[in-house]
Amino acid sequence: MVSQTAVSVREGKIRCDACPVMCYIADGKAGACDRYANENGALVRVDPFTILEQAVESGSKAVKFLDNPKEVGWNGDLVLAHKSFVTAVGAGTTYPDYKPAPFIVSQNHAGLDMVTVVTEGIFSYCGVKVKIDTDRHLGPERAIVRAGDEVVGHVMTGEYGSQMLSLGGVHHLTGGSKKEGRVTCDTLLKLCNREAVNLTIEDGVEVTVQAGKAPIVNGVPEKLMRVGCGSATIGMFAKQWQPFVDEVVSPPIISTLYVLQAR
Repeated sequence: MVSQTAVSVREGKIRCDACPVMCYIADGKAGACDRYANENGALVRVDPFTILEQAVESGSKAVKFLDNPKEVGWNGDLVLAHKSFVTAVGAGTTYPDYKPAPFIVSQNHAGLDMVTVVTEGIFSYCGVKVKIDTDRHLGPERAIVRAGDEVVGHVMTGEYGSQMLSLGGVHHLTGGSKKEGRVTCDTLLKLCNREAVNLTIEDGVEVTVQAGKAPIVNGVPEKLMRVGCGSATIGMFAKQWQPFVDEVVSPPIISTLYVLQAR
């Protein structure tokens, strides 16, 4: 899809006006969002309009929402599976929106008119909340979190006995320097792709976090970790723990639960 016009041209590059980043894009290259590119001097939209069923039929990979949805009383069908259902996932660039939404789709369901507006908002609220299962103090609330030398987030209030970090967000992605935005984006991508990320907490520790792995605090891997409150643990994790522990004890009130006598 071809955009209207680029804002300006500099040294053979055109400037995209889709968002506040205002990228200068060389011919044959895409902007920071990977949504707009320079094609022979014209600003073009590069991401396709995707229909899930057609994508699957053509061999594209789709991630299941649940492995066995019938276990939770759901037949596995998507919402309005008998007809197209617009999600607008991955359709935008950043916030605030300098252009009108390129797609506005309406649909009637059960007598209700639904309208899906595809904004230009991919980086707007991109962020990751990191739950670090450790009893050790990592840093004070509101402390700055850095990846390398760049600020990428802050320490949140603790939840379920674990330390919490809030990383990303529009201010770090597009509100600071270009390097800050790139480092923040790279940090979020690595975390979401289950890769290890090294972080430094101001007035706190250095910690390595990775999905599915124990955190490494000041070079020491965590051994004993809090998992959740008693009721959540029994309801969510008891079956998974059965082959690995001799006994799981949960008080009658919501409280932190520990694994006892690990095999």
